[in-house]
Amino acid sequence: MTASLFDDGAAPTRVGAPLAVRMRPRTLEELVGQRHLLEPGSPLRRLVADPGSGRAGITSVILWGPPGTGKTTLASLVSTSTGRRFVELSAVTAGVKDVREVVDRARDALGMQGQGTVLFVDEVHRFSKTQQDALLPAVENGWVTLVAATTENPSFSVISPLLSRSLVLTLASLTDDDLRDLLRRAVSDPRGLDGTVELSEEAEEHLLRVAGGDARRALTSLEAAAGAALDAGTNVVDLAAVERAVAHAAPRYDRDGDQHYDVISAFIKSCRGSDVDAALHYLARMLEAGEDPRFIARRLIILASEDVGMADPTALQTAVAAANAVQLIGLPEGRLTLAQATVAIALAPKSNAVTVAIGEAEADVRRGLIGPVPAHLRDSHYARASDLGHGVGYVYPHDVPGGVAEQQYAPDQATGRRYYVPTRHGAEARYADVLDRLRVALGREAPPVGSDDASTGDATGGSEG
Repeated sequence: MTASLFDDGAAPTRVGAPLAVRMRPRTLEELVGQRHLLEPGSPLRRLVADPGSGRAGITSVILWGPPGTGKTTLASLVSTSTGRRFVELSAVTAGVKDVREVVDRARDALGMQGQGTVLFVDEVHRFSKTQQDALLPAVENGWVTLVAATTENPSFSVISPLLSRSLVLTLASLTDDDLRDLLRRAVSDPRGLDGTVELSEEAEEHLLRVAGGDARRALTSLEAAAGAALDAGTNVVDLAAVERAVAHAAPRYDRDGDQHYDVISAFIKSCRGSDVDAALHYLARMLEAGEDPRFIARRLIILASEDVGMADPTALQTAVAAANAVQLIGLPEGRLTLAQATVAIALAPKSNAVTVAIGEAEADVRRGLIGPVPAHLRDSHYARASDLGHGVGYVYPHDVPGGVAEQQYAPDQATGRRYYVPTRHGAEARYADVLDRLRVALGREAPPVGSDDASTGDATGGSEG
């Protein structure tokens, strides 16, 4: 159990405190990012501004977001702004006995002194069900204002009774602009480095990449780099000082310029060319440079259909799952799912038959090969539709042995056109055999038997490759 450093309402300025602690915001106005939570009248602003808001129904708050986004800071602001005691528990070290001790003291403080308590539980997802159950009486009776922090989805990591009594607030990773403001403030602020160093533009950009949206990591890296520069006899924190301090080389990568397009192009072509090691190299290069992982995930989804297609239909499922996982857990753990999807797509059998098929179908439509929908396929679910011939003669496939009815489906102008020409690569070979049989059953002559690769080229081309 840890007592608050914020008992007097002021930010800590003790000698030797880490820069990230010294720069911790004292008011909501100093908080960087999370503007969506700080709109006038928002639950969080009401909780901070109104000491009685807990009695208005907000008795428990769960802050869900990546590391370094302000969860601990928000908890302390709730305490200092309302004049309540601040008590912190770490779910890593605290047991049920610690929880009950905190609750008993909070109840006594409220009953005897009329002073409320803000209980901050860090990493609440690590609490067992029994430990979370021990919090329920305190939350239900208003003995504490619980502020719990978690990096995992509370829907899966917090028990239902506690979740139903809580307001879940989602925090977002800090943007580069948020972190840039924070770094510059830390350089000049008397609580921070007080203007003792200058930060070069290149060094600042590298610190942003290293931080990955984490304010604590950004400030810790800045402090280390400033110390390295001063030890070297200079007050200029340059790129070399940052690299020495954080042991993290700055990759040559411009997220808005040629490097962005060149590296993603090389990544796509390496996956397409089945060179898994090269693909992983470019993936690591992008991640180390601070590329948006969601952008990489989107490219993997496109690759799964554009270059793998029906040769391995599970590649698309893997890519979509990776994108969802990245959205859910963020970095750094999200790099594992991106790597898994990259390996799966690079090693999968390749086919661009789907890409060619939709490209040629679109080309026919643009050329005017459209024509009216055959009458027997038109909607017949309204009065007098049959008088117009709609639906007349339609054969319901499930009434036919084998489930395939021989009848015309395409309009006259497109009858006989073949768009999908499967390869004999991977799982697509099975679909090729199925397609041969289906075309015979539909009254269309079987396609000619050709080479193993029936693809005719990329009809659309890769948007980045």
